[in-house]
Amino acid sequence: MNRPEWLDAPILQASQAHADEARAYQDRLTKPPGSLGRLETIAIQLAGLQGTGQPAVDPVHISLFAADHGIADDGVSAFDPVVTRQMMTNFAEGGAAICVLAEEVGAGLEVVDVGTRWQGEVPGAVRDERLAAGTANMRLGPAMSEAQLYAALTVGARAVDRTVEAHGTRVFLAGEMGIANTTAAAAVVGALLNKPAPGLVGPGTGHDAKGLRHKAEAVDETLALHREQLGGAARLADPWEAGRRVGGLEIAAMAGAYLRCAQRGVVIVVDGFISGAAALLAERMRPGTRAWMLLGHSSAEPGHQRVVAALGGRPLVEFGMRLGEGSGAATAVPLMRMACAVHNRMATFAEAGVTPEGEA
Repeated sequence: MNRPEWLDAPILQASQAHADEARAYQDRLTKPPGSLGRLETIAIQLAGLQGTGQPAVDPVHISLFAADHGIADDGVSAFDPVVTRQMMTNFAEGGAAICVLAEEVGAGLEVVDVGTRWQGEVPGAVRDERLAAGTANMRLGPAMSEAQLYAALTVGARAVDRTVEAHGTRVFLAGEMGIANTTAAAAVVGALLNKPAPGLVGPGTGHDAKGLRHKAEAVDETLALHREQLGGAARLADPWEAGRRVGGLEIAAMAGAYLRCAQRGVVIVVDGFISGAAALLAERMRPGTRAWMLLGHSSAEPGHQRVVAALGGRPLVEFGMRLGEGSGAATAVPLMRMACAVHNRMATFAEAGVTPEGEA
């Protein structure tokens, strides 16, 4: 598969003029300047990204990408890979956390199978875009081919195109499911930042100390292998190499979705460690993508702090979550709605007949 043309479409720029106007408007509302803290800055950021004086959050859409990982066979997860398949049924039946949260915040939800080991037909409520029965074991060689990387990125891009064209989506969240994908995320971040496993690997699905040591060893051995094959850490830090060699099909799909959002002017709310790894991958692939991202929450996975530091910025909420699925990002949506409501509906000093401080 040749490099898809859509990958080279321009990344859109935020409107500094609209952001400046929104900032000035905030100072005319009936409150001391800056007194609503980050509710103000969220509204200003959205106004600039959306190029409007009336920023809005809805419609909101969540795409959940599922895939399996070859390295799961090395025992890096506390759960068996069969759980990926079982969770697909749970998503289809609406029983997973993200299904409940999506309904609660009024977001559309689409579950996309990018590459699970599922045998036979996927559940009816799941979109089948399987590219392979999971990745190859990255501890032994590249997780996927270049063609598979491009195809997975395109699966994510198509998900954004579908929801924008069908619903006019303004805010997009990506979630994921795949046993061993915190291992893949740690490897991606380690590759991009040239960092060792300690500080990147975390409990994932619930490791004890022995399990964490094994997981860290697997990540370090994987990174060492690919750096040797490529001739150095700098080569593996290339996002196209990192993505295909140590990534996952669902991580690549999320990265592709983020790239497409930045090309189409859709605001992104990034979830935790795994989607953060995909966000970092997307930004390294096409610098400027980061401008379209709000960091939804601060994951309890230790590697997420490295991701946040690399992306820059500050997550909106910190609830100690580490489930994935897009669940942490979903918790930030009501805050974003409140930020827009305050900006759009509060009275100005002039409208309320209130004398601003310093003008009495």
